[in-house]
Amino acid sequence: MTVELRMLVFSVVLGIVQIVAASHAASLQRGYRWTAGPRDEGAEPLRGAAGRLERALRNFLETFVLFAAVVLAAHASETHGALTEWGARLYFWARVAYVPLYAAGVPIVRSLVWNVVTIGILLFVAALFLR
Repeated sequence: MTVELRMLVFSVVLGIVQIVAASHAASLQRGYRWTAGPRDEGAEPLRGAAGRLERALRNFLETFVLFAAVVLAAHASETHGALTEWGARLYFWARVAYVPLYAAGVPIVRSLVWNVVTIGILLFVAALFLR
């Protein structure tokens, strides 16, 4: 398995971890009865770490689709090299760093880390265009 595909699989695992963390944080705030219920009625917005974990998950899902697309495009076109390997590693490790930074409410650094995530995706785009 290539580095790029391995980082894609690791990113899937990270996504699952984020889903579980955000779900449990929401359940702690709203109660497990609410979590297990139909959720037909509106709920108050999540506060504190629970809200930040929910937003971090939403942000992950927004970038993951793009990351998966470029990884699979590179794999299908047999585009593999330093740019794609660096892109995959930057994306994954920056996503790993992003979650605790966002959950803790750390400003500025969190945004800088998000930029590293974006650079990881752009490295794939560059590799695909330079092919």
